Amino acid sequence: MWCLPHPYRSDLSLVLLDTEGLGDVQKGNTQNDSWIFALAILLSSTLVYNSMGTIDQNALENLHYVTELTKKIKAKASSGEDTEEENSAEFVRFFPDFIWAVRDFTLQLEIDGQPITEDGYLENALRLRKGDTEQIQKFNVPKSCIRKFFPSRKCFTFDRPANKKNLHQLEHLEEDDLEEDFLEPVGRFCQHIWETSRPKTVPGGQVVTGRMLEKLLKIYVDAINSGDVPCLENAVLALSEIENAAAVHEAVSCYEELVGKQLALPTDTVDELLAVHAECEKAANAVFMARAFGIMHVKKFQEDLELQLKQKKEELCQRNEQVSFDRCNNVLVELYRKLEAGVHMGIYSAPGGYQRYLENWNEMVEEYRSVPRKGIQADCALEEFQKSKETVAKSLLQMDCALTAQEKELEAQRAQAEAVQLQQNLLEQKQAQLKQMMEDEKRSHDEQLQLLREKMEKEKKMLEEETERMIQHKLKEHELLLKEGFQRKAREMESEIQRLKEEKKSFPWEQVLSLVGDLIPAMLSLAHLATVSGAGSTPKRSNK
Repeated sequence: MWCLPHPYRSDLSLVLLDTEGLGDVQKGNTQNDSWIFALAILLSSTLVYNSMGTIDQNALENLHYVTELTKKIKAKASSGEDTEEENSAEFVRFFPDFIWAVRDFTLQLEIDGQPITEDGYLENALRLRKGDTEQIQKFNVPKSCIRKFFPSRKCFTFDRPANKKNLHQLEHLEEDDLEEDFLEPVGRFCQHIWETSRPKTVPGGQVVTGRMLEKLLKIYVDAINSGDVPCLENAVLALSEIENAAAVHEAVSCYEELVGKQLALPTDTVDELLAVHAECEKAANAVFMARAFGIMHVKKFQEDLELQLKQKKEELCQRNEQVSFDRCNNVLVELYRKLEAGVHMGIYSAPGGYQRYLENWNEMVEEYRSVPRKGIQADCALEEFQKSKETVAKSLLQMDCALTAQEKELEAQRAQAEAVQLQQNLLEQKQAQLKQMMEDEKRSHDEQLQLLREKMEKEKKMLEEETERMIQHKLKEHELLLKEGFQRKAREMESEIQRLKEEKKSFPWEQVLSLVGDLIPAMLSLAHLATVSGAGSTPKRSNK
């Protein structure tokens, strides 16, 4: 394997996979050659087949591996009902472009005295011979397979790279030492690869990355070594499972990193936290959608991501409340030290002491409210702190001999009413927070549904384009068969074309979209239940 940056496209790498030569009699097991040929097809977007001399019947028979592909590759995982013919009809969907590189070519490019192109030379070599004898059918098999399996065909012919006396030291020659008749087609060949070779994709249009290529290779080789026939559909499913799980992990890591950079706890409002969460969630979803593929398989991983991000949000909310509560409690403890000293010194035990304590308490509360960045638990922490000091206040009230019994009763009622009002304010805050959380759930739901719709539409478009390319190739081959007088083969091709057209129309995209749409409301309602059930919780006091 040789990897280089693509000379024209910065978003691609150019990967050359070079295999050992085919047909070496010393190897003993010819099945190795068949598997190598099958692997080369499964892994590449452009297959370059090298041969020496000319494209004659002998050269075509040496390419007999192409006739064995129906036994070496399965397009779909079926229950055994699909015939080899139906299986091979799908090959066009994912087979690479085919380039035949004819080396040491010395013939004139002409037919019946008329000049032809290199491509014309290849197509002429692939013309079928008429007749129904066993010999003619055997003669036509490799040609038919190449025509049927490879929608894009190209031919390059190369003269000898150097004169006879330099051939034995080719590896040590500089480019200037090579023959011009060799360098000229080499330049055209490279230019063709750079300009026309497509990125490697799997069925559905997903572009294969280096990481995915490694996993595909392992899946295929493991299948071969276990005695199975590599199945593209199963390989893509296994690959999507691996990639989608990794996409979830990458998206969660992205979310955590962004939250760590953008969020400072405690926040003054729930809205502030939810705004940061929404921004980080959006970025995480973009990371997931960029890597995930296979609309029929993405849903469960998207659900897992959604669940993890919800848990992260809930953890953030709990941490935010706890950090706020701890900060507020520490502020209150510090501000109360003056009052606490007065209680210990008996300042508030003298006549009129309760009123003085109340005034100092209110001053402390005012100072507390002026402290910035206390967070969303400011009132809750104050209520808890006030409850913890109720015994002190009641004791001072009862000891104050400057107040009559009726005044003491009225003051107790006032204090109770104040506590009830504070509780009511806290309840309203909780309800407002719950409403904010539900609105955020709806926002998240709408965004997720839209992302899945866009993902499905994109994959739908790629699959339709893929199918249309197959139809156009088969129409071209159908026309060629009619022109050459092969009526029966043309009718068989018509059946394949019709099946593809029906497949293109009948795929249940709306049903898939409906399933996608039904998925998130169910998740949403569960999230609401979880939010409501935890609405009345109060952060725990820290040991501090």
